Amino acid sequence: MASIPMNKYWIPHLDIHKKVITQELQYYLGPDATCRPYTREGEDGFLITTPGACLTDEQIDDICLKSKEMWERQAAARSHSNPEKPLKRPLHQPVLISKGSGEGSKRRGRDRRGHISRRPYDEKKDSETSRK
Repeated sequence: MASIPMNKYWIPHLDIHKKVITQELQYYLGPDATCRPYTREGEDGFLITTPGACLTDEQIDDICLKSKEMWERQAAARSHSNPEKPLKRPLHQPVLISKGSGEGSKRRGRDRRGHISRRPYDEKKDSETSRK
């Protein structure tokens, strides 16, 4: 059996929820169609691989509408879990990745007197335990 040539299309991720496009794509383009996140020229989007033509404007509008509904359901679920603080912008809720320590990063490698310590690690460890 010969393989069918596949076309690849890129669409921007703007207003499109990954879960929605993944669920709806095969409905619109058939069982051989696939979708994955893809960055093109620095812009995030989706790479659609299909044996036929890509999504029509109407299909993309439908996916955007369903994506908006998905985000609204997710925001409603989050606001029910924390009713005291309503979300003003549910799509732009910051997520803490890491928290820097204020003074700690500036003082790395220095001891309390302000100069760089040249003692080996084992000597430092022994002197710290003897102080206690």
